[in-house]
Amino acid sequence: MYPTTRIERFNEEVQLKYQLFNSIFMTLPFREIDNTGVLLPLFSEICEEGYRQGKNPEQIFNGFAEKYLQEADEQEKIDLMFRFIQYVERQIVLFDAIEDAAFSKLHHLEGSGSIRDSREKAENNGLMPELREFLSDFQVRPVLTAHPTQFYPGSVLGIITDLTVAIKNNNLGDIKKLLAQLGKTPFIKKEKPTPYDEAVSLIWYLENVFYQSAGDISSYVQDAIYKDGALKHPVVALGFWPGGDRDGNPFVTTETTVKVADRLRTSVLKCYYKDIRQLKRKLTFKGVNDKLEDIEDKLYRSVYYSKGEIFITLDELKKALSEIRELLVTQHQSLYADELDGFINKVNLFGFHFASLDIRQNSHIHDKVFEDVIKSIEGDNPEIKGYKGFTDDEKIKALASIKGNIVPEDFEDENTRKTLESILVIKKIQQQNGELGSNRYIISNNESALNVLELLTLFGLLGWKNPSVDIVPLFETVDDLEDAGNVMTLLYENEKYGAHLKSRGNKQHIMLGFSDGTKDGGYLMANWGIYKAKENLTLVAREHDVKVVFFDGRGGPPARGGGKTHKFYASLGSTIENNEIQITIQGQTISSNFGTLDSCRFNLENLISAGITNGVFNRDKKQFSLEQRNLFDKLASLSYEKYMAFKGHPKFLPYLEKMSTLNYYSKANIGSRPSKRSKSAELDFNDLRAIPFVGSWSQLKQNVPGFFGLGTALNHFENNGEWQQVKDLYEDSLFFRTLIENSMMSLTKSFFPLTAYMKEDDEFGEFWQIIYDEFLLTQKLLLKISGYEELMENYPDGRASIKVREHIVLPLLTIQQYALNRIRKMKHNGTDDTLLEVYEKIVTRSLFGNINASRNSA
Repeated sequence: MYPTTRIERFNEEVQLKYQLFNSIFMTLPFREIDNTGVLLPLFSEICEEGYRQGKNPEQIFNGFAEKYLQEADEQEKIDLMFRFIQYVERQIVLFDAIEDAAFSKLHHLEGSGSIRDSREKAENNGLMPELREFLSDFQVRPVLTAHPTQFYPGSVLGIITDLTVAIKNNNLGDIKKLLAQLGKTPFIKKEKPTPYDEAVSLIWYLENVFYQSAGDISSYVQDAIYKDGALKHPVVALGFWPGGDRDGNPFVTTETTVKVADRLRTSVLKCYYKDIRQLKRKLTFKGVNDKLEDIEDKLYRSVYYSKGEIFITLDELKKALSEIRELLVTQHQSLYADELDGFINKVNLFGFHFASLDIRQNSHIHDKVFEDVIKSIEGDNPEIKGYKGFTDDEKIKALASIKGNIVPEDFEDENTRKTLESILVIKKIQQQNGELGSNRYIISNNESALNVLELLTLFGLLGWKNPSVDIVPLFETVDDLEDAGNVMTLLYENEKYGAHLKSRGNKQHIMLGFSDGTKDGGYLMANWGIYKAKENLTLVAREHDVKVVFFDGRGGPPARGGGKTHKFYASLGSTIENNEIQITIQGQTISSNFGTLDSCRFNLENLISAGITNGVFNRDKKQFSLEQRNLFDKLASLSYEKYMAFKGHPKFLPYLEKMSTLNYYSKANIGSRPSKRSKSAELDFNDLRAIPFVGSWSQLKQNVPGFFGLGTALNHFENNGEWQQVKDLYEDSLFFRTLIENSMMSLTKSFFPLTAYMKEDDEFGEFWQIIYDEFLLTQKLLLKISGYEELMENYPDGRASIKVREHIVLPLLTIQQYALNRIRKMKHNGTDDTLLEVYEKIVTRSLFGNINASRNSA
C-alpha cells in the first residue's frame, strides 16, 4: 500500500530512490575520472554552505581547491571542473528516469483531469448527449517543435528509456549496468544537429509514445462515450515543425522538408505494419486472414522495399479494414472487433502523415520576397508599378487583380527561391502523405492583413489557384495582439480572402505567441494581452460567421506560456472559442510531459478534459465582470510600465551580454538554428529569440520574464488600500490564480545568492539590485495573496522535485559563474587566448547541462 499524500509518495518513490541509485553511481569504478565521485558531494556541500555564508562562486571554488586540491595546478582544476560537469549531467538523467518511473504512482491516471472522470461527471449530471456532441467537433493538437531547450543524443535517450523500465521493475542488476553505460556514453555531439537530425529525434517520440497513447485515448473515447464503431472525428491530432519551420533557420531547405515528410510517412507505416502482424495472430479466420496478409505485404514493401513508392493507398487501407470489420461482425461474432477498431482509430488519426508538417516563415522575409516577385511581373501588370510606395489600401486593391505565372528557378535571390519552393513543396507532400501531411503556412511576426494577402497571392502566381492550405497569422508583440482584431476584420471582409476561407470550410487558424509576447511586454501583460486578443478575435470571427481556431506558441516554463497549461485552458470561458486546443510542445516539455506512455496519456487527457470542462460543464459560467476587467487592465498596465522601464534601462542589453550566458547559446550544439534572427554582430533586442532570452535569465537563476513587474502591480493595490480587490480576483478567477501559481514556479526556480556578488559590481550593481528588489516584492505579495507560507505550497511534490534538481545542478551553476568571472577578468587583462577558450568551453558545457537539468527551464 502506497503512502497517501503525493509528497509522501514523492519522498519514497523518487527522493529515496535517487539517493540510493546515486550512491551506486558515485562509487562506480570509472578509471578515467579518478576520485570525482568522492569530490563532487564535498563540492556540493561547500557550495550550499558557501552561499548561506554570502560567499561568491570564486570564493567557493577557490576555498574548495585549497582544502581538497592542494598543490593542484590550473590544468588539474580545469580537468576536475569538466569531470564535475560530466557527473552532474548523468545525475540529471538518473533523476529524470526515476521521476518517469514513478509517474503512475505520483499521479492518479484515472482521477481528476482524466477522460474517465469527465465521462462519469457527465453521466452523473445527465450531460452525456452534450459530451458526445462536444467531442464530435473537439480536438487537441500538440505540435512538436525542435526548439533547442534540450537535445540529448539518441544513445542517451535510449539509456533513459531503458533505465526508466529497470527502475520501474526494481531490477538492480540492470540499473547498475545502465548507470555504468551512462558513465561511459558521450553526451555532447561535436557538431550541431541538422534540422533532419532534430526531426528524427522527435519522430522517436511519435513512434514509441504518441502512437500508442493517442491511439489508446481514441479507443477509450469510442468505447466509453460513443460505443458505436470507429470514431469519425479523432479527439487527438499531432503537428510537427522540424524540417518545416523556416523562420530564421537558414539550414532548413526544401530537400529537408521533403525528407522529413517522407520519414514521417515511413514511420507511421512501420507502426501499422507491426500492428497488422499482431492482429494477424488473432484474426485467423477464413476470409479475414487473406485480407490481412495482403495489407501486411503491401505495408512491408512500402516501408522496407521502397524508394518512395506506396503499394497501398490510405483509401485502400481504410476500405480493406472496413471489409474485415464487416466480416468479423457478420460471420465471426465480432471476435476481436475491439482490437480491430483500435487499429482503425489509429489509421483515422494518423493517416499516412503521422503528424502534420507546418511550414513557417517570418513576415519580414516575405516582404523582400514579394518585392522581388512584383518586380518580375510588373511588366504584365502596369497597375502595380510603384507597388512599394502604395498605401495599404492601394496595395490590397492591386492584389485583387494581379495576374501572371512565376517559378522559383526564375529568381536569383536565395531567400526568394527557397520561400517560393516552400509553397510548392506543400503540394508535393499532400500528394504523397495526404492533405493533412502539410496544410498550414504560418506567418511569424504578422503585422497586417497585407502579410496574409500577399502570401495568398504568391500561391496563385505559382499556379495553385485554390490551395488546400490554411494561412495562419502569428501575432506576437503587445501592439500586434491589440491590432489583431482589425487585421482579421480586413481579411474576413476581403473578397479574395473570403473566397479562400470559404474553400477551407470557413475555419480560420490564428497563432498567438506567448514567448515573444512575454519578452516584448512582460509576464502579466503578455498573458492578459493574449486573453483579450482571443476574446476580440472570437467576437470578430463570430460576427463574420467564421469558426476561429487558436494555436498557442507556448514554451515549457511560465515565462514562455507554460506551467500548468491544462488549468489555463480550463479557465477560459465562452467568450473565447475553444473547440480545439493547439499548442507547441518543445524541449524538455516533450520528454517530461509526453516522454513516457503514462505521462503522455495523462497530459493529453488533461488537455482534453480542460476542453470538456469549458465546453460542457462550465458553458454558462459567468465571465469577468466589468470591474474585474478594469482591475486586470490596471494590473497589466502597471506591470507593463515597470517591465518596459526595466527593458529600457541602459544596462539591460549590456547585462545580458556581459553577465549572462546569452552569447554561449549559439556555441552549444543543442539545436540547429541560430540564437538570433539576424546575422549582425551587434545585439538587437528585436532579433533575439525568446529561448536564449528566457534561458539566459534561467541560467542566472533570476527568471526575470516569469515574474518581473507582477510584484510592482500588486504592490500598487496594497499601498492604496485596495488589496481586497486583487484578493477577490485571485479567489474568483481560475485564470488569474493560474497566472499567480505559474509565476510562483518561476520564483521557486530562482536562486539569487548565486549572483549576489554582482551587487558590488561598479557597472551592474544597481541593475542587479533592481531585479532582486522586484523578486523579493513579488515573492512577498504572492505569498500574501495565496495565504501560503511557502511558494508552491499547493504542489508540494512539484516544489520538492524542483528543490532536488536545484541541489543537483548547484555545482554546475557555481562552475559556470566561476568560469564567467574568469573570462571577464581575462578579457579585461588581455590574458592568453588559449586559456580564455578553455573557460568559454566550460561555460558552454555547463550551459548544456543546466538546460537539460531543469525540465522546463527554457
